[in-house]
Amino acid sequence: MIHRLWFRLLIAFALVIAVTIGTVYLFVSRSMGAEIERYEEIRERFHIVETQAMLSAHYMTRGSWEGVQYVVGNRSVVSGTRIILTDFFRVVIADSKEELVVGETYQPEPPDRPTGSPFPVFSEDWEEVMVRLYIGPEPSAGEEATSPQTLREAINRFLLWGGLLAAAIALVLTFVLSRRMSSPIGALAATARRLGRGDLSQRVQLRDRGEVRELAQAFNSMAVDLERLEQLRRNLVADVAHELRTPLSNIQGYVEAIRDGVMKPDGATLDSLNEEAALLSRLVDELQELSLAEAGELKLVYQEEDVTELIRRAAVSWQPQVVAKGMSLSVDLPDKLPSVNIDWQRINQVLHNLLENAVAHTGKGGIITVAAAERGAWVEISVSDTGEGIPAQDLPNIFERFYRVDRSRARATGGSGLGLTITKRLVEAHGGKIEAQSKLGKGSRFSFTIPILS
Repeated sequence: MIHRLWFRLLIAFALVIAVTIGTVYLFVSRSMGAEIERYEEIRERFHIVETQAMLSAHYMTRGSWEGVQYVVGNRSVVSGTRIILTDFFRVVIADSKEELVVGETYQPEPPDRPTGSPFPVFSEDWEEVMVRLYIGPEPSAGEEATSPQTLREAINRFLLWGGLLAAAIALVLTFVLSRRMSSPIGALAATARRLGRGDLSQRVQLRDRGEVRELAQAFNSMAVDLERLEQLRRNLVADVAHELRTPLSNIQGYVEAIRDGVMKPDGATLDSLNEEAALLSRLVDELQELSLAEAGELKLVYQEEDVTELIRRAAVSWQPQVVAKGMSLSVDLPDKLPSVNIDWQRINQVLHNLLENAVAHTGKGGIITVAAAERGAWVEISVSDTGEGIPAQDLPNIFERFYRVDRSRARATGGSGLGLTITKRLVEAHGGKIEAQSKLGKGSRFSFTIPILS
């Protein structure tokens, strides 16, 4: 359990809560204690000044200390303190607790009686008399006073219980939220395990928003890609088996016919066998070349080339096949194109693949156009035709290996299904990109870019 995400979140949040509440408790406790002490000091000073004023008023009115015991007693009850009044020589005049005898000398204990500084009072004729006032913390008889220490302890107690209650509530909420936060991760993990066991149809369904939902969407996208790649792998195995089966069956048939004496090993028979063997050899070469390209191990020899000359040579080499099918092939080039940095043999292979594709899918009277133009740091080369076009649902898949629009797999309408895949890999190996646009019944346009020599 200690390794579960929700438990780690719970511990992390608990530590944060404990540190936060502890910090707040310490800060408030210290601040409140300081404020209570400051308030108590101000209250004591005010109490002393107010008591002195009342005693001065009593003396000025009476002209003596007669009846001052009543004033001192009432003041003691109101303030909750003990009040002792002496003259300048500490002879007792009045005691709120009436424990001291009037006329005796009072000996205060400094820790308990911090007051006692002399202050003047005046009679009606403004005769000055110096007296001393002692105010202590003792409560009045029969009444318990609230000291600053008691108040501080009460506040600290309330803070402590409040902090513990807040921590308990926060921990409960943290537990619930941590389980809620970790549950999508658990769902992702469970789905990933099922996916790893081969069930590629698994998807994560989450209602959460934010990063977790983005993670789920990325996971689902990965699962879709894995399912698609697995399907492509299966299709690849089936397609390779199909492509190899036909020429092998033909070769086997010819060999058995020759062995049984049905056919003679003449030139025509040997030519047919050679044609089937050449087909097998081409398929193996294409598979090997595609494997190297996808693994990034295809060796390219870059050098400066004249792209205009490259295009013209490719067009001339395909002119006989175009004429034989009753089509026309034109080249549309600007007056001058910059030199390019390419592997001449590989780009020539790209052009031949695109021209072969255009010738195969363009009927009699059709037009094939090879064009080129400068596009920033690239030269764009395009091969357009007015052939049968590609259905919209097939257009995104035409660069997939063994994918052919012709479901019948007739060799008259296409080769092994690897030509466009290899073409794309060769263009990408040069750092360029290849695109296809097509309209059914109106023709297609394939364009790719190659880097200009810098």
